[in-house]
Amino acid sequence: MKQPYLPGILGGLGPMSTFYFCELLTKHTLASCDADHLDLLVSSRASTPDRTAFILGKSKADPLPAMIEEARRLADAGASLIVIPCNTAHFFYDGLQKASSVPILNIISETVRYLKHRGIGCFGLLATEGTVASGAYHRLCEPKGIRCIVPSAEDQAELTSLIYDSVKQNRKPDLAGFRRISQSLLNQGCECLVLGCTELSLLRREGLTQSLYVDSLEVLAYRTLTLCQKPTVDFPADFSCMSEDPL
Repeated sequence: MKQPYLPGILGGLGPMSTFYFCELLTKHTLASCDADHLDLLVSSRASTPDRTAFILGKSKADPLPAMIEEARRLADAGASLIVIPCNTAHFFYDGLQKASSVPILNIISETVRYLKHRGIGCFGLLATEGTVASGAYHRLCEPKGIRCIVPSAEDQAELTSLIYDSVKQNRKPDLAGFRRISQSLLNQGCECLVLGCTELSLLRREGLTQSLYVDSLEVLAYRTLTLCQKPTVDFPADFSCMSEDPL
């Protein structure tokens, strides 16, 4: 049998979603004692330059060198799989994977793979301006025949404020506004909505429980656990469709 991966979490992008991801890994592992849980190596380099600001040309501070340094630090410490709980950071995925000696799990491709398994033909993307501008979801969806709809410019600005001015600052988010943006996407024919920013995953703690939301961070947690050969518990039942997918 293949040796299980030792995952290294390349985090700090942002810090709160990094440790919420660790919480998900622990919460969703079927365990009867400490030793049944997943061994983890965690880097939380919060000082990494802002991804969206660089992608949009608002900053010349390139996040990639810091990300490469942390990926190498994790690999040198023994990590055999790198996991990044941040969608926007995957703009730099190709350069990071080229510089990494170990495989990197891709949160966007794994989420799109899940949508394909579910037979989703059209979804709405709730994400940062950087992720939207990068077109990362669109590029992976189009070959699979899946439509990706993004919010209007006005709704995206409101969503950006919710991410940066509320969640990242540990302030109570405007869920009513968020639900209005969500409804606008549903009115355009979306079958589900992807939480394509791991800060938005934290809205689960605020009561965002509807099944119409596909949480990219939950997908990443499920794939991390199954690839590391850990039994899972309390994930959505249809996540099992991904169990046999190779890395």
